[in-house]
Amino acid sequence: MEQNFQTSFIPKKPIVKETVVSARPVSIFLIVALFVLFFVLLVSGGLYFYKGIVTKQIGDMQKNLELAKNRFEPAKIAELQILDKRLRASSDVLSKHVAVSPVFDALENLTMKTVRFTKFDYSLDGDKVKVKMSGVAIGYRSIALQSDLFAKNKNIIDPIFSNLTLDNSGNVVFDLDFSVDPSFVNYKQMLLTQDQTNLN
Repeated sequence: MEQNFQTSFIPKKPIVKETVVSARPVSIFLIVALFVLFFVLLVSGGLYFYKGIVTKQIGDMQKNLELAKNRFEPAKIAELQILDKRLRASSDVLSKHVAVSPVFDALENLTMKTVRFTKFDYSLDGDKVKVKMSGVAIGYRSIALQSDLFAKNKNIIDPIFSNLTLDNSGNVVFDLDFSVDPSFVNYKQMLLTQDQTNLN
């Protein structure tokens, strides 16, 4: 008996079960999250490379600074620093120095011929100069006129005549106290004023 075989190579049923894949919509949050992740990665990489560049630049600048330092003579720099300190100290001393000579010049110009001074003393009270004087005048009228002259001078502050007494010759003996404007007796200011006067 002959068997009848059908030999066909085409399968009648599918070997693998077909599944249909349906496309789900992509969430907007997923897109935003991916964009933020990509941006953070990009910025982090940029900062890493920027840090390397800045570190290299700082190293180069430090080398240049060391080279520039070595070009100067350290001994000369120390000597100049000492000189600078001395100049600053002398400038400080000069700015606080008091010169009494302008007071004598003012007294020479303001004192009347009928008045003479017999005693002069001054003291420093903070930044003010206080002057105490004694003198002799021909009469009370001379003292009154002398007081007016002193009062008109802006550099003499609060002139006070006191202890007015008559001596054996009929002259008036007196004491005089006043303060002086600090800028008037400042030595540095006096030098500047003299320089301006000499230039004119």
